[in-house]
Amino acid sequence: MRITLLGTGTSSGIPEIGCECEVCQSADVRDKRMRTSILVETKGYRILIDCGPDFRQQMLTQSFMPIDAVLITHEHYDHIGGLDDLRPFTTSRMVDIYALKRTLDVVRHQMPYCFEELNRPRVPHIRLNSIEKGKPFVLPTLENRNSLEILPIEVMHGDMPILGYRIGKFAFITDMKTIDKENLGLLSGLECLVINGLRHQPHPTHQTIEEAVELATMLEVPVVRIVHLAHSAGLHADSEQYLPAHVSFGYDGEILEVNE
Repeated sequence: MRITLLGTGTSSGIPEIGCECEVCQSADVRDKRMRTSILVETKGYRILIDCGPDFRQQMLTQSFMPIDAVLITHEHYDHIGGLDDLRPFTTSRMVDIYALKRTLDVVRHQMPYCFEELNRPRVPHIRLNSIEKGKPFVLPTLENRNSLEILPIEVMHGDMPILGYRIGKFAFITDMKTIDKENLGLLSGLECLVINGLRHQPHPTHQTIEEAVELATMLEVPVVRIVHLAHSAGLHADSEQYLPAHVSFGYDGEILEVNE
């Protein structure tokens, strides 16, 4: 399994417009962060998780290949703002989007032109699929590929339930503040975890970096990347001095390899 971190920043991205802090002014390319999104390639499938407003720019750095599914964690703009830019990926077939019904309702409201009966050119041809927390679903079998099971896991974004996703021994969680004990058990046995850690100071709807480290350490995950980072998280280079050996800040363009 190959995971590409397309973006690792929070909703404002880094650098923030007009900010002159040391992170926003950093010359280290690892401190330049687009909105959080990843690409998972496994068993012949190519899966996008979240599709924020930087999606077009992110995909210009990748080879142009089909996207088989888009998994959405929740309906905030920094996670769905790039869905219109799926257009080039839907010229020959529809792209399936998977999310909670609540999230799909927002997508349908914001992009009604994608669901009109008239087959309009130059719009993304997408199909919405409602999924539920804790209930695995299987991607449609394509060509000679085996089916692929994905597990949606409920986490809390403040008081808002959203989804993380587990695919085999890999899991992606963003915008989480808390997770209950039952759902925590669904993360056992991971080899790699990409998880949010906004900054060092407490936040009402996001984990801190320290909380992300504590959770990942408790789960005994050997490879951990922290994403959805704000500029107040500090410099990437500085994080290498205090994070445990198995944890590091993710950075845009980083590639992780995980056993399938």
